[in-house]
Amino acid sequence: MKTTTDRVPQNRLVRTEIPGPRSRELMARRNTAIPAGVGTTLGVFVARAGGGIIEDVDGNRLIDFASGISVTNVGNSAPRVVAAVTEQVELFTHTCFQVTPYLGYVEVCERLNQLAPGAHEKRTFLMNSGAEAVENAVKVARYATGRSAVVAFDHGFHGRTLMGMSLTGKAMPYKQGFGPFAPEVYRAPYSDPLRGTGKLAQTIDTLETMVGAASIACVVVEPIAGEGGFVVPEPGWLPGLAQWCAAHGVVLVADEIQSGFGRTGTWFACEHEGVVPDIVTTAKSLGGGLPISAVTGRADLMDKVHPGGLGGTFGGNPLACAAALAAFDTMETESLLERARRIGTVMLDRLGAMAASNPAVAEARGRGAMVAIELVGPDGTTPDKGAAARVAAACHAQGLLVLSAGTYGNVVRLLPPLVIPDDLLDEGLGILEAAVSAP
Repeated sequence: MKTTTDRVPQNRLVRTEIPGPRSRELMARRNTAIPAGVGTTLGVFVARAGGGIIEDVDGNRLIDFASGISVTNVGNSAPRVVAAVTEQVELFTHTCFQVTPYLGYVEVCERLNQLAPGAHEKRTFLMNSGAEAVENAVKVARYATGRSAVVAFDHGFHGRTLMGMSLTGKAMPYKQGFGPFAPEVYRAPYSDPLRGTGKLAQTIDTLETMVGAASIACVVVEPIAGEGGFVVPEPGWLPGLAQWCAAHGVVLVADEIQSGFGRTGTWFACEHEGVVPDIVTTAKSLGGGLPISAVTGRADLMDKVHPGGLGGTFGGNPLACAAALAAFDTMETESLLERARRIGTVMLDRLGAMAASNPAVAEARGRGAMVAIELVGPDGTTPDKGAAARVAAACHAQGLLVLSAGTYGNVVRLLPPLVIPDDLLDEGLGILEAAVSAP
């Protein structure tokens, strides 16, 4: 079996300006074939990738601090994933699990039932994307409770389908012009320690007075707000919300699509505070780069839905299931939960020191290998979207791929693959520090 290093040399290399001439040619083709609404963070066309490196068609090798938006936790070409998919594609590519089932689907569900928080009996079914997983979690909660109201939160992002957009808090670019949205969706304050907003009492008061506990089927919450800027709620907020849900028969849905599958150093981010959700959604890194998502929940909830009420033609595709099983094995064999915690310690130590010495950095925050810095103006609180854009552009020019985020667009988020070598992690952080400090 080839290693990642055999496929992709693990060193940064900037041969041309970024994007280079060949990438610019391909971007011109892209722009004549694809709608402008499909955005691109950095217009470099990828030739190959693996470990902590993305190599483009001009021969530049970029350090990857994006992981395809937290999709390639085990790397872009993890050897076990490559081998498993290659073996499966020679057997069969599709039958539809609802027509003639196959073992891989069952095994993925068994692994998730085992690993999801809580000792209770669980059930899992598979879909294709995070948005589909969230939609189906809401379906299950409404069916099981007989209630219709769904609560989401400020700073939340849950996908680009109708329900996903309805749950998402940020209008531009996710919701603007796409309404009307799904009915019976309400919004409550999310805990934001930096600004002292979204206290637990305020959140619960919104649930009780603006919606009414007896009407709420489920609360859909990210344990760490992802697209909202990697906001980590203050200690006790998420457990308090879970306790309120349990007391009122409200289904707690943990959206772990970006924060799950080991990204924060535990299989699921809600484990950091001992929270056991009724339903948890997983996607992104679950498939090792292939599209697959999952809804895992309490058996008594999941089994209420009538046969045929859940599923989809491509849900749990056999290639994606093979990749997911290999990704599980890679996480466990290579101790990548521990690795995520180590990456987080390194990043937060470095970026925390930068925040302490640079007033433009309001905060360095996150858990495990899910870390961000928030950039602000001279008053120390006003979001500075322009600064985040400048920092990201400076990093890109030096061969470091980073992503922006945040409700106000002023956050730079870091999502390195968990298999990134230490020297690339160190080098990438140095590039970021120089970009932030530049006049």
